[in-house]
Amino acid sequence: MLNFFRSFLKSKVGAFIGLAVLGLIALAFASGDIAGLTGSGTAGPGSAIVTVGKEKITAEQLDQSAKRALERVKQQTPTATMKQLIAEGGLEQVLDSLIDGATFYAYGTKNGVVVSDRLVDSELTQIPAFQGVDGKFDQNVFRQALAQQQLSEQAVRDDVRKNMVAQELVVPAQIGSVMSQYAAKRYASLLSETRSGTVIALPSLLFAPAKQPTDAELATFYKDHTGQFVRPERRTLRYAIVGEDKVPAAAAPTDAEIAARFEANKAAYAAKDNRRITQLIVPTEAAAKAVIAEVEKGKSLETAAQEKGLSAAKLEGFSREELSGQFSPSVAQAVFAAPVGKLAAPQKSVLGWHVIRVDEEQKTPAKTLSEVKAELTAQIATEKTRKAFSDALGKIDSQFSGGSNLNEVAKSLGVEVQQTQPLTADGGVYLKPGETISAELRPILATAFGMDQEQPQVAEVEKGKSFVIYDVTDIQASAPAPLAQIKDDVKLAWSVDAGAKAAKAVALKMQADLRKGQSIEQVMAASGKKLPPPQQVSMSRPTLAAALQSGRQVPPPVSLMFHMAKGTVKVQSAAGERGWFVVQLKDIVPAQIDSDDMIRRAQTELGQQLGQSYASALGAAMRKDVGVKRKDDAIKSVRDQLAGTAQAN
Repeated sequence: MLNFFRSFLKSKVGAFIGLAVLGLIALAFASGDIAGLTGSGTAGPGSAIVTVGKEKITAEQLDQSAKRALERVKQQTPTATMKQLIAEGGLEQVLDSLIDGATFYAYGTKNGVVVSDRLVDSELTQIPAFQGVDGKFDQNVFRQALAQQQLSEQAVRDDVRKNMVAQELVVPAQIGSVMSQYAAKRYASLLSETRSGTVIALPSLLFAPAKQPTDAELATFYKDHTGQFVRPERRTLRYAIVGEDKVPAAAAPTDAEIAARFEANKAAYAAKDNRRITQLIVPTEAAAKAVIAEVEKGKSLETAAQEKGLSAAKLEGFSREELSGQFSPSVAQAVFAAPVGKLAAPQKSVLGWHVIRVDEEQKTPAKTLSEVKAELTAQIATEKTRKAFSDALGKIDSQFSGGSNLNEVAKSLGVEVQQTQPLTADGGVYLKPGETISAELRPILATAFGMDQEQPQVAEVEKGKSFVIYDVTDIQASAPAPLAQIKDDVKLAWSVDAGAKAAKAVALKMQADLRKGQSIEQVMAASGKKLPPPQQVSMSRPTLAAALQSGRQVPPPVSLMFHMAKGTVKVQSAAGERGWFVVQLKDIVPAQIDSDDMIRRAQTELGQQLGQSYASALGAAMRKDVGVKRKDDAIKSVRDQLAGTAQAN
């Protein structure tokens, strides 16, 4: 269920870069103009549950990181719970990532790898959602973004610093990892191999007992398998959609307002001389010169980077001053001295050596007030409309805070109150497969499942155009359905369970007999059941990969064939105990690899995997160097608190 969680924890350079506090919110951030920040927060208080060198990881840090990780999981799986996350090993993965992050920072600090406050400021300019409507850094937006994630400014800055130290240590370990041509050729042949075999299906119901279960057997089965019959939490919502026609119109922009806006943003309309560039950063001057030599011989910068397991980043619209402030004056000077389409002379900054190709000159003349009047008019009008809309939302929120109920506010707005059917947390209509909540209500679903009954809320539906007022009228808690209400369902589950056990025994006997040399026909006849005809299956690995990438379901026995040795026999259960499969892999036909290009691609891919292995080994060595001390009792206490199994004092 939580495969998304597992994949989320994995990164190109290991989980230690990206899962710390900032890593959980960075996907929502965009570049802005941020400078001169001062730390105002502190790390989580409390005693350490893990000590890494001189760095400490507290119970509060683990608790908060686990909760944020669960929130990310719930974006993909709304019904996921902390108990499930812990059962899947998620808490240990979160703790491991925190330990790895602390390890790299402790090792870097110990060995003189320092990241200045100015460099942290520069890095923050690459992070989204801190900007206002004018595209510039907005202190209020910044504070709100941190408040939503319950983060302090200092925690974010510390996390940026730690991630930068980790990158400084890890990236050099990965650069230039190359797999041998022989290994790459063998790997490429496996990527295009074809596998064929035979699959025997043993449906559970075919092996189910003929007799009906007694009431006592049914009651015992229900008690032992109560989890199978749990009904999800259901909530019924009341709501009313309010359109922009119900919001008072904003006043039109005046000439004075337009002139003031032009004056306040005069720099934005001044003449500009920017460069669009493609950049690769490498750790040494020798590496930079090697890349330049390859490009001069005909390779593109992107190809040269890819072959080394790196990527060249395209950057838009940098002025000389911006390049100088973000990287270094020498980098800016080299870029503005290079012609379009050519590489600038390699220059060094605190990040490493820059290999930069100038892609385009972006020169624009200064604009006058008359030239931008229409643009400013539209801009101010939009802002006034947004403010009017925001004021309307604020007024309604105040009415709710003052004790007004949903019907009273809806009546004052002249809108009709509607009611949903009982809904589950994933937006489905309870007991009506295929029916879901309407698209306009889906954004409020998560909030609705976290609020109290008859506590009205207001939220935007379409930004600046419509909003919804809503509350929860009925809450049915998640609980097992009474046996009397689902007796037929329990009978079916009992039959499937008993049949699955019998089918498994037959499948294991078939496996043993096939290994002894009996034929498919012989083992099927010995089962004593009229089984479905055996299926002859053949599939290439590219076909399997394409199916998985497109989201199509691949039968479990087919996937199993790609994890078997030729001539072997394995058994596998079907989902939901619906049956068992006996899989015999008959042949593996490797592809003939004649293309040098395919081998080169395999070398590149394997080189990246090799670099990942180097990074993981480096992390393990650094853990040993700085020393990691765990307090298992304290960690268990956090786990129990999160799972809700802690003993009351």
